Amino acid sequence: MQRSIRQHKNNIIPVVISVLAALTALVICTGLGSVSINAADSVRIVAHKLFGTDLTDSINEGMAAILWDIRIPRVITAFACGAALSVSGVVMQSVLRNPLASSYTLGVSSGASLGVVIIMVSGITVPLLGSLLMPLTGFIFGFLTVLAALALSQILDKHGRSDTIVLIGMVLSLFLNAVVTFVSQFFPDHRSRIALWLTGSFSGRNINHAAVMVAVTLVSVILLMFFSKELDIMTFGDEQGLSMGVEVKRVRNIVLAITALLTGVAVCLSGIIGFIDLIAPHVVRRVVGSRNRIVLPMAAIWGGIFMAMADMVSRTVLAPREIAVGAVTAIIGAPFFAYIYFARRKH
Repeated sequence: MQRSIRQHKNNIIPVVISVLAALTALVICTGLGSVSINAADSVRIVAHKLFGTDLTDSINEGMAAILWDIRIPRVITAFACGAALSVSGVVMQSVLRNPLASSYTLGVSSGASLGVVIIMVSGITVPLLGSLLMPLTGFIFGFLTVLAALALSQILDKHGRSDTIVLIGMVLSLFLNAVVTFVSQFFPDHRSRIALWLTGSFSGRNINHAAVMVAVTLVSVILLMFFSKELDIMTFGDEQGLSMGVEVKRVRNIVLAITALLTGVAVCLSGIIGFIDLIAPHVVRRVVGSRNRIVLPMAAIWGGIFMAMADMVSRTVLAPREIAVGAVTAIIGAPFFAYIYFARRKH
């Protein structure tokens, strides 16, 4: 009992610091850009839009429109996408018991991107689904990719080692990326749009995109929290989970479906952005330990911070031109991936 209380107290400080860091990052990211807006003016603009207060002489309607209609929706969408991808990485690493597992390395992102590209070039519409068609398609293709990776690993490796699953996932990812490139060659009118989307961008995202991404992320994290204890047990292996009363197959299918939903919606709104789902879970575990009850929300916060900051870098370094967000995350993520891989082999 005392140990549990002590652990709870030890986790409060990192959580408070993380929330304050997230708020600070959101303020910085909304203020910086081709037109800089300080924190005080940002607060006045938000108050003007929400409560109808008067603007000061230092703020014009153009600045208010930039902050309210462009930056705030974009930053919120980036933060929610980063949170979604990071949480998916936590689940993948727990279920597959591999620190290199993620939606990106297992091909879920590539599978979701193929589904979105097919909808994009075909022009298929479903009146009942409307704007939800792309996220739903991304979810279906991403989940099918996970199932394919698991099925192939069982065929090729009877022991079901997690390294095999990761390698098969990376092969599927390369294959699906090649298919996406192949498809784009047959639709030259969509080629530039596909190329921009594949490199990752939050340009043009509005409040509707932000609302969808926030809603999906919040609901998914809450659902996954109900399985946090099972995820902790499954990190010790399927046999250990079964011996402790965990319905391993059912839990795995449920959490992987939620992960595919998170990844599919994030890919639909941002394109393919890698390494977020690998970096944030490892950083968080170093600080708060390995209990998924605290790792899941903390990974969501820090993944959101990292994505929002990466998007800020992408639009400010060469302003008014933008750098692909995927390139910014890869510059940091690729060396981090190599460090984890070789440190694990050495261990």
